[in-house]
Amino acid sequence: MKFALLPCVAALALSACSMLPSGPDAPAQSGPGTSTATTPPPLSQRPQDRQCLADLGKAGVRFDTLPDRYIGEGCSNLNTVQMHALAGDRGALEVRNVGPVTCAVSAAFAAWARYGVDRAAQQVFGSPLATIQTMGSFNCRNVAGTARRSAHASADAIDIGGFVLADGRRISVADGWSGSTQEREFLRLIQRSACRRFDTVLSPDYNSAHRDHLHLEGVIDGNSFCR
Repeated sequence: MKFALLPCVAALALSACSMLPSGPDAPAQSGPGTSTATTPPPLSQRPQDRQCLADLGKAGVRFDTLPDRYIGEGCSNLNTVQMHALAGDRGALEVRNVGPVTCAVSAAFAAWARYGVDRAAQQVFGSPLATIQTMGSFNCRNVAGTARRSAHASADAIDIGGFVLADGRRISVADGWSGSTQEREFLRLIQRSACRRFDTVLSPDYNSAHRDHLHLEGVIDGNSFCR
């Protein structure tokens, strides 16, 4: 695992800045018509934000910190990171197509990937997880059919489309939710695991808009909305 010094303002403690994992830059996702204007306050002004970044590094996540941005009305990237790889039981896990995600949701996602998904793959299929294929994270848009901003608009949600195992098998949410006995068992195991970590978890059982993915949103605080 490679680490690099990241630029930090003087107000940030050195311990929170000196050993953050490095990785290639990736463009932020955005919805149609969004503004690219940025507001440049440095990331992680609050102690809890700095602690989250430190904890993310200790969990074996390879990531870059991203600048805080306000993007259109009700849309923002605040205390977000760009994840490149996660830690599994037997090595690094690749995560594809993910954009900016808040540090708190990234931490929950990393724990779910290792202790929920990777271990469920070993239990059900006898093969560890290799890759999580996402359908994106940040998107400056409303919840479908409403005037309310989606959690994606604040980089507080990730959509999961499928998984690739170390032996090459691929399990997609679209096909596997009603697929083989093993696929159905695996996907419901990881859904239940997600419901113990995220505030909202939506599956193909929720509605047709989620027929091909799992929607993971926020960090659990009490009981999750799990459908």
